[in-house]
Amino acid sequence: MTNKQVRESAADRLTRAAVIDAALAVLAERGLDGLSTRAVADRLGVRMNTVLWHVKTKARMVELMADAVLGTVTHEDLPDDAPARVRDLAGRYRRALLAHRDGAALVAGTYPAEPHTLRFADHLVQALLAAGADERQAAWTTWTLTYFVLGLAQEEQAAPGRDDDRLDRAVSAGEHPSLSRVLEYLGPGSFDDRFAFGLEAILSRVGV
Repeated sequence: MTNKQVRESAADRLTRAAVIDAALAVLAERGLDGLSTRAVADRLGVRMNTVLWHVKTKARMVELMADAVLGTVTHEDLPDDAPARVRDLAGRYRRALLAHRDGAALVAGTYPAEPHTLRFADHLVQALLAAGADERQAAWTTWTLTYFVLGLAQEEQAAPGRDDDRLDRAVSAGEHPSLSRVLEYLGPGSFDDRFAFGLEAILSRVGV
């Protein structure tokens, strides 16, 4: 079989799901900056046009990848207690983002109108409503939680190592007296605590 025939055979068997799986593998290897439809095609051993036939554009591919990340959020074994369910879902969302290299940056740049994303949002809204939030509070708290978790996860994934002391060296008591007082709470090892603090600050606004 010639190389052309091999490529054509691979293209015939290709599915959109396989393209997205390959794109996530490229993301894991190269990060978001190294993601391209050509890189995905090379990984699959097909022409770039074959990849584009399944996903149309890189932007559309990224949307489908983001939804695949949200598809890893499980909805089984959630707490019966509605406030606890809200907190559990927020934690599952964060873990799903952090499980993929540049996962938060990937998801942050997409429009959330895909099946897995909508399913997660529906569970979160339902939990907020069951916890006593009204419709507006449930909708806007869902957005607020989403923005908060995405932003914190992006920072966490881009954070320097624990040995990086640039912030310590840049902040001085003379020029930044207030920052100096709180510097110990700004380090890269505080993300779990910051997540818990931010989550409670948001939910306390609606009494959840």
